[in-house]
This record gives sequence, C-alpha cells and structure tokens, in this order.
Amino acid sequence: MHERIELPEIRPVVEHHRRLAVRCPGCGARVVAAPPPAATGTPFGPRLHALATYLKTFQSLSYERLQATLADLFGLPISQGGLMNLLRRAQACFQAGRERAVAALRCAEVVASDETGVRIEGGNAYHWVFRCKGAVVHRAAPTRAASVVRAMLDGHRPAVWLSDRYSAQQGHGLAQQTCLAHLARDAAYALEASDDPVPFRLKLWLASAFDLADRVSELAASTVAAKRRALDRRLTSILAAPSGCELARALQAKLRRARDQLLTFAAWPGQVAATNNACERDLRPSVIQRKVTNGYRAMWAAEGEADIRTVVDTARLKPDASVFGTILRTVSA
Repeated sequence: MHERIELPEIRPVVEHHRRLAVRCPGCGARVVAAPPPAATGTPFGPRLHALATYLKTFQSLSYERLQATLADLFGLPISQGGLMNLLRRAQACFQAGRERAVAALRCAEVVASDETGVRIEGGNAYHWVFRCKGAVVHRAAPTRAASVVRAMLDGHRPAVWLSDRYSAQQGHGLAQQTCLAHLARDAAYALEASDDPVPFRLKLWLASAFDLADRVSELAASTVAAKRRALDRRLTSILAAPSGCELARALQAKLRRARDQLLTFAAWPGQVAATNNACERDLRPSVIQRKVTNGYRAMWAAEGEADIRTVVDTARLKPDASVFGTILRTVSA
C-alpha cells in the first residue's frame, strides 16, 4: 500500500457586493440599496481572523513575518496596520471566556501560580499564570508584586496555594505547597559545587518525596501518614546536620523557612501536586514569544494575547481540544 499526501492550493475567497443606486426623475432624490449583512463591518471573515490569531499568538510570528506568510501562502496582501486591527477585533471575542475562567479560579480550592518576565512597550513587565482544576488564567501586568495576585483573587482565599518561594507568591492560601522541583534544582547545583554530604542527602530526600507524590493517590491514608512522618524525621536530621558549604547552609535555611510547605500534597492526594511544572509549561510559549519577537508593542496586545491563552488553555484541560478549533469557535460566535 502506498499513499501520496499533498496540500491543495489555497486561495482566498473574495465576494464583491455591488449596490444599486437610482435617482427619482421627479424629485431628484437618490436612493441606494441597503448593504447585505455580509458586506458590513470588517472585510475579513472569521476563519482569517482565527488563522492570523493562531499564527501570531501560538506560532510567535511578528507582524512582518505574519504579513509575509499570508502573502506567500495565500496570496493575501494585508498591511501591518490592517493586521493589527484584525488581531485587535479577534482578541475582543475572548473577553467573555476569560471572565468565565476568572470566575472559576475565584471558587477553586487549589490554585497554582507562576510568573515570567516579558517586554511591553519597551519596558520590563510580567506574564502571570494562575491554574486550578477548571481553568487556566493568564494575565499581563507591569509589576511582579503580590498586588497582582490579590487583584486576581478578589478576596478569595483558596485552601492550598502552589508556587515557588518568591515572596509575592506567599500567604495567599490557607496552606502552601512549595514547588519541590525548584528545591531539587538548588540541591543539584549545591551538589555539583561541593563535596559536602548535605546536598546529597537532600537529593535523596527529595527523590523520596517525589516518589510519594507519584503514588499518593494509590496508597492508603495510613501508609501516606507513615511515609510523611518518616520524611519529616529524615528532614529534621538533614537540617540539623553541620555543613562547611555555604550553598548547603543557604539551602538548609531555605528549607527551614519552608518546612511546613514541603509535604502539603500528602494531605491532598490527587489534588495538589508536589511541583509547579504545569504552570511552567503554561508560561513556556510566552518565554518563546519573548525570545522570538522581543515583546509587545502595546499593552493591549499583551493583554489580548493573555485573554486568548486563557480561553485556549482552559479549553485544553479537556481531552481532544484543538487550539485552532477553539480560536475559530470563539471568533465565529
């Protein structure tokens, strides 16, 4: 059996609408036929809006590259100003979906959060992400302060907050789970930089914690409690051990400050992760966008892309959700 796969030539479908105009021979009044609904507003259809939004947001094309792509592949010349207006119209369609995602976030028991730097209007800013079971919310903000979190939660205090050790991410939940992956990277660095036994012991302790996190949903509650007590005893011994390595002592101090935030996941089997890797995956496209395009020309563009990513990433929490399909359904609604 042999298959040959080819792409068909794609050309834009252009509809020309002509309106009849007549003049009354008696009074001289000129009457023009009403335009059809399809001939009002923007000349660009929903699929073109969706395609441009997909290429700009999820394939990290600059305006220049997006303009060249549409011209080369589809024979469709559009000015950069026309593309900007097209994208701005499309972004407005995602506002309602973003509000639904934010409403779900403000009811969630478990919330994870992270942030990364971006360039907006030539200055330093930040792209935040908030994740819960039913929604993923992105937000562009000019600051990395805790005020961004407070504004997003609007008074809601989740049962568990999952984040790294950054100060602005602290104190937003009734309980806190510190991302163990960040601590594992710190331990690996200290292990490479010195021969002190403390980093190695911490590496083994973190491996045991990760193993418990992987199996916590399968184990009986009594088994989880026993393993947690054993981990606590081992950690007490590690933190009390003398060390001649400055990196190891700094890591011990960090773990002491986060002592009550390391094993929270054991009390929430299947609901709280031991790492914040899901948020880091949500932020990765923004990091790529920053490296490829060097940021956003305007704040509205950054906020609009955050709304698009909110709707698409929330839809992708369900299986078989398509990025382009979600965008097309949203702009066609």
